[in-house]
Amino acid sequence: MLKYCPRLCVIVLIFILLACTEKQKIYTVGVSQCSNDEWRKKMCVEMQQEAMLHPDMRLEIRLVADDTEKQIADIQSFIDRKIDLIIVAPNKAAPVTPVVERAYNAGIPVILVDRKVLSDKYTAFIGADNYQIGEDVGNYIAKLLNGKGNVLEICGLEGSSPASERHQGFISAIIKHENINLLQSVDGAWLKDIAENKMEDAMRIFPEIDVVYSHNDRMAMGAYSAAVRENRASNIAFVGIDALPGTDGGIEQVLEGKLKATFIYPTNGEKIVQLAADILHNRPFEKTNGLYSSIVDETNARVLKLQTDIIIEQDNKIGFLNGKIDSYLTQYTTQRYLLLVAIIVVALFVLFFILIFRVLNSKNRLNREMAKRNAEINRQKELTEQQRDQLIELSKQLEEATQAKLVFFTNISHEFRTPLTLISGPINSLLADKNISRENIRLLSLAKKNANILLELIDQIIDFRKYENGKMKLHLSSHNLYNQLNELNESFYELAKHKHLNFNFLATGNDYEMIYDMEKMERIYFNLLSNAFKFTPEKGFISVDLNKLYSEKGNFAMLKISNSGRGISKNDLKHIFERFYQVNSQAGGSGIGLALVKALVELHGGKISADYDETAAVNTFYVAIPILSDKNAENAIQNQYKKLTGNTEFLKETKDDYIFDNEIDKENELILVIDDNPDIRSYIKTVLQNQYSIIEAKDGAEGLRKAFKYIPDLIVSDVMMPPPDGIELCRRLKSELSTNHIPVILLTAYSLDEQKITGFESGADDFIAKPFNSDILEVRIKNLIENRKNLKNAFQKHFPVAENKEILNDTDKNFIEKLKTLIEKNISNTDLNVEDLGQNIGLSRTQLYRKVKNITGYSPVELLKIIRLKKAFKLLTSSELSISETAYETGFTSPSYFAKCFKEHYNESPTDYLKRLKNL
Repeated sequence: MLKYCPRLCVIVLIFILLACTEKQKIYTVGVSQCSNDEWRKKMCVEMQQEAMLHPDMRLEIRLVADDTEKQIADIQSFIDRKIDLIIVAPNKAAPVTPVVERAYNAGIPVILVDRKVLSDKYTAFIGADNYQIGEDVGNYIAKLLNGKGNVLEICGLEGSSPASERHQGFISAIIKHENINLLQSVDGAWLKDIAENKMEDAMRIFPEIDVVYSHNDRMAMGAYSAAVRENRASNIAFVGIDALPGTDGGIEQVLEGKLKATFIYPTNGEKIVQLAADILHNRPFEKTNGLYSSIVDETNARVLKLQTDIIIEQDNKIGFLNGKIDSYLTQYTTQRYLLLVAIIVVALFVLFFILIFRVLNSKNRLNREMAKRNAEINRQKELTEQQRDQLIELSKQLEEATQAKLVFFTNISHEFRTPLTLISGPINSLLADKNISRENIRLLSLAKKNANILLELIDQIIDFRKYENGKMKLHLSSHNLYNQLNELNESFYELAKHKHLNFNFLATGNDYEMIYDMEKMERIYFNLLSNAFKFTPEKGFISVDLNKLYSEKGNFAMLKISNSGRGISKNDLKHIFERFYQVNSQAGGSGIGLALVKALVELHGGKISADYDETAAVNTFYVAIPILSDKNAENAIQNQYKKLTGNTEFLKETKDDYIFDNEIDKENELILVIDDNPDIRSYIKTVLQNQYSIIEAKDGAEGLRKAFKYIPDLIVSDVMMPPPDGIELCRRLKSELSTNHIPVILLTAYSLDEQKITGFESGADDFIAKPFNSDILEVRIKNLIENRKNLKNAFQKHFPVAENKEILNDTDKNFIEKLKTLIEKNISNTDLNVEDLGQNIGLSRTQLYRKVKNITGYSPVELLKIIRLKKAFKLLTSSELSISETAYETGFTSPSYFAKCFKEHYNESPTDYLKRLKNL
């Protein structure tokens, strides 16, 4: 029960808080005003005052100062935060329409104030009839001029609905009076400075201006200032719209005689908030709510000024009273929470006393239980100590048994040496006899072979015993590891041929002069390679890589031996280097071969580890031998071993690819030269290296591997090489999806037409006979690469594939069509990327990039974007989808990004394209 007391306290406190706190839904209303002029500020003040009468409503007002992009971002922010209602005064109708539609489609009510958008996807509109105001101004000016005179119109921001509607209403009024001449309609962008500049330009052009009609009072005052400087203000009547109160307002300017008249453009911020409250509380409301205007001239300006002054004074008093109310509410809230805290404290005291009572009541019971548990723990401790002593004893017995086993093997090995010598000697003598039959030679050879195997096994047991006793010594001297391993490989080529194995030895350079024990190194390599041949099935492969690793731990010769076949399990990998451990008991062996290899590697101060790649089904052994060259090699080996103790991960850090990639100039085309003659490779590299990046391969197998890995721009290959020869290599390259686009030039010492026909049938692009002229080679390489570039350019001009039938070959055309189909199938998926495309088409990211770039001149990302844009173009042309819907339908992350990409590709925005389409 004691453990539930804290939870009980929390439950009681929550109950008290819920009982003392009134739950009330608070609605957040986002307001986006298109500018921060006096008219907008007055509207915002009215909205805030009205919102005070609605305690469940909180306004969040943002002014954008005529910045359409900022207004779109503000509205999108409201949508992302999922606020309850949005009030918008659009700066420009067209650009703001998509984001208003997104808010409406997201289920957020939208109220448009003063200005509309190019869609009916909004909840309500409230504002004056700008068309009617424009018509009223036109009628007033016609009356003022007695139906005859010159008028200059200064319009609001181009693209805003109030400017367009006020202009249209004005035109509808003055068109009835043929003697009224509209001199010019200029864009003042609602701003005083711009209107002032426009007025100056107009006065230079038109000597007689009777009336200036401005879409707001600010622009009218700008025009008035320009006329004053030119001493023409007394001859021109200025008419504006807004009629704001205050020192700089339109009413004051009428009283001062600067404006002939101004028309009231009602703000009605209180009605906007009332409409929002009706929508939020699901009360009936009108979708279109009109506001009315009237004229202010010298006849009523003084009366209106007095009224507005009184209203401003009353607003100030209301603001003062609201401040007092807020202060009282704060005091009330504070007192309320103090009362709540007092209740909580009392409740805590009660719970505290209950808790003490429960603790005292439970203490005796817990003590009794603790006593029982202590007795049980003591009993378990005694049992654990007994088991520990038994394990120690078993471990000692196991060690003794292992030592006894080693001693037995060592002793019996020494005993076996004499009879083995007596067996091997007569066998060698019999084999030297020329009169012996072939069958007897075969049997004697078999006996000699197995006698040698038994002798090797005996030597391993004796060597391992020496290592166990610390008596094995290194006989260090300087040797070239590359040359030694190459010589040892000769012993395995015949076996590889017999088992039909692909056996490759690759090295980065041949300068591996270092100090080590040559005999023990032979045993290390021989054991590892023998294991690889033993467990690799027919038609499998064995690969040996020799590289150098330069790291903070030192410099190493890195030996990596890989073979295909049955994998080594994770559990076996943990024990594989332990003595007498066998992965497969049916495979035979003593179980000490790898243990001896590990001992010999560590004796050199190196490390060994093993790994199995399940995906590729490849076993790999990694060996690191320190590269030492000084006289104190033995001390250096000991220091090196200490550095590597417990660390084997670095063994997989081969520098082959790293060093190789650094040698490639990414700006030049990459050419792969394949020839088994190093002098030919060196000569071709000397000829081409100033113009291209060159990589080399010494035979067909290495050439295939590097071609698949680096996807070069062109391949130059000899025909007569160890398998696969140049013809087979070309056939395999042209049959693989990742390499079939690469041009191939074959070099041959034979000039027979039959061989050339075979080469061209295999897919070769050109044939050059040896000895060849270097200039001819350079020209043919240049032509093939230029042809490939021309194909890219042609592809770019005639994309998509349907228009490229005469440009691409069948293989490349099928590849591009497959890629295009894959993209179109997933075109609406915004997460589609290069990795997904490569995985679905069967290529790595690097292979896909180089292949697509070689064929089309585009990167996969660029190609993906172009296909999306062409799909979007078709949808805009043939469907009723909006720009926003089209963007998302074609996989773009946002309409703004889609519009940017569309304009970059087609040199016009989606909006302009749709307008042009409608006008056709």
